[in-house]
Amino acid sequence: MSSQDAELTRRFYGAYRNPRLAVLEGFHPARHALRFGARLDVAVTYDRQKLLKLAERLAPECLPGIEGVLQVVTRERFTRLSQRSLSSPLLSICARPDYDMVAVLAERAKPMVHLDRPRNPGNVGAVVRVAAASDLGAVTVSGQDPWSPVAIRSATGLQFAVPVAKMELSTSCGRPIVAVDPDGEPLDTGSLSPDSILVVGGERHGLPAWIREVAHRSVGIPMRSGVSSLNLATALAAVLYSWRTSAFERDGRYPW
Repeated sequence: MSSQDAELTRRFYGAYRNPRLAVLEGFHPARHALRFGARLDVAVTYDRQKLLKLAERLAPECLPGIEGVLQVVTRERFTRLSQRSLSSPLLSICARPDYDMVAVLAERAKPMVHLDRPRNPGNVGAVVRVAAASDLGAVTVSGQDPWSPVAIRSATGLQFAVPVAKMELSTSCGRPIVAVDPDGEPLDTGSLSPDSILVVGGERHGLPAWIREVAHRSVGIPMRSGVSSLNLATALAAVLYSWRTSAFERDGRYPW
């Protein structure tokens, strides 16, 4: 193994275990990280020409941030550095944003979402994508790291676009807690406060009893009889879409 390969192996293997770093698997997470202010520390590819053509087509503004740290390795070395098969030839590392979650919780201009012990990191990433697209104030997750490489890849790196953190549900921040639960009252988002925390339970067991007890509201999504549940991101998207569109129809403006 060359000295370059040894150093790259040390850096990438270490980054996968470092809670202060994010490993970006593929081009799309890297472009969103760069677009929202991140700086890549190191990046590797086995096909420079293919990667740069992809960047020129989809995100030319990100080219300087990639080319400045890009190293070319063999495909075999690339495969060993990554933990999964990637559809685009880029693997990179950058620092995670240092979000001040106390300040985020205190800033009550936008709703946020909390995921209670989800099982699938891919679902966590999908929720982050919905939250970023909806311009939510934050995403918090208990029992799962929303910055895992799988979650980052599923979110296409949009953890850099909205504050995201692993933490327990905050019940003392003064925000109304709204449980998204199949047994909740029929969804009427017109009465929801824009500083609410929407709480979505895990894929298998849903919300625990203690969250239902502390919730100020519990809302459900009308569904066809016999259909037991929705995917986490789909459920969140349904609530947010209904909330924003009903507010716009009523007030002529979106609620945040």
